[in-house]
Amino acid sequence: MSANINPIVDSIKNITNIPELRNRILFMLMMLAVYRVGSWVPTPGIDSAALEQMFASQTNTIFGFLNMFSGGNLSRLSVFALGITPYITASIILQLLTVVWPYLERLSKEGELGRKKITQYTRYLTVGLSIVQSFATAIALERTTGAGGPPVVPHPGWTFRFITVITLTTGTAFIMWVGEQISERGIGNGISLIIFAGIVAGLPHAIFALYENVSNRTMSPITIIILLAMMVAVVAAVVFVERGQRRIPVQYAKRVVGRKMYGGQSTHLPLRVNSGGVIPVIFAASIVAFPSTLGLVFQQSWVRGFTQQLQQGYPLYNLFYICGIIFFCFFYVAIIFNPDEVADNIRKYGGFIPGIRPGKRTAEQIDRILTRLTFAGGIYLVLVALLPEFLITGFKVQPIPWIGPTLDNLLNRFNLDIITTGMGLTFYFGGTSLLIVVGVAMDTVQQIESQLIMRHYDGFLKKGRIRGRRG
Repeated sequence: MSANINPIVDSIKNITNIPELRNRILFMLMMLAVYRVGSWVPTPGIDSAALEQMFASQTNTIFGFLNMFSGGNLSRLSVFALGITPYITASIILQLLTVVWPYLERLSKEGELGRKKITQYTRYLTVGLSIVQSFATAIALERTTGAGGPPVVPHPGWTFRFITVITLTTGTAFIMWVGEQISERGIGNGISLIIFAGIVAGLPHAIFALYENVSNRTMSPITIIILLAMMVAVVAAVVFVERGQRRIPVQYAKRVVGRKMYGGQSTHLPLRVNSGGVIPVIFAASIVAFPSTLGLVFQQSWVRGFTQQLQQGYPLYNLFYICGIIFFCFFYVAIIFNPDEVADNIRKYGGFIPGIRPGKRTAEQIDRILTRLTFAGGIYLVLVALLPEFLITGFKVQPIPWIGPTLDNLLNRFNLDIITTGMGLTFYFGGTSLLIVVGVAMDTVQQIESQLIMRHYDGFLKKGRIRGRRG
């Protein structure tokens, strides 16, 4: 046990011995503390009790989805209520436009100057999206009540809308600045760490709720043990898959330049199993959750009937969610990875895949392997994303046309109704939050590891480096 702990303790001591690395970590922690303090500053004009009741009944809409990424700020409607979501959306939109807009494509190839220009456009788009989202949030809150109780907004009107737009937009701009400062002067990716901090901030509450369930005997000790074992198993599986990669062997031919010989070495091209990371889940969840929010804005009966079919656990919701995750896996990977360019670069440096001709055949081989890996990664994301829904609400089969009632009766007859009702468990580390927490933690530790090794200190593992999601 001590042999496993000593490298970690020694690495922590090494961090304190490197002034630059120590200052970067302290700066990161200080900025995250500022973010958490600001998350408790409320937006004026809101009835907090009614807002809490409203969120308790609207967890399956886009409000509940955005609330997770804002670290609970949206449920309190703090000045950071929108979180960093507008910035993420703006970044993804700019990435997509880079593929179809030649101007942005040229900027992306101009090095540091082009990157700064794209970053500037991202900031402008973030502010624009924040204004639209904050105004839509103000309108939706004016039309809702706290589960049939008092209105969330006691004094609605343009004054409330204007104050909400200014407050939430300013809060998002400040978070964006904090994230950029962490990336530049701290350690790790600032935007990812802000999301990470918001999710992890709810961990003490989850532990306390679990303790209350044990104290009140609402959950048996065996159930608690099974739940904890499942948490550990899922976290281990996510770490295993996030680090998983397919290594394609690449051989470089020998070249004689003057009196020296170059090349002749063998290396590999690493292809990650989950190249898209958590982006496909975020895209799919945003799109599927958005129609459910229409029922808050539009009160027509046909709108409510349509949005009810897209509630969490319903067949139509699960179908769109699964298809959306797999679709965005392929879509995002197609944007960030071009097999033709990779094959061309290998050919330029005199490399080839053993048994495969350079050029077009190499690109086809890489594309074939990448397609299989992407599909496997999509199935993995679907399983992780749907696990919390199965544990909490189950999968409702009765609304399925024609066969729904028969299938529901069949499951009840064979005592398999747990599939449709769920286990009633709150699986905190599941779905999108789990992917973000594990991925950001691995990336941050990997960056600290790199800083230590670069300065000739031992890392967290003396026998090898910790691989982040980028390998």
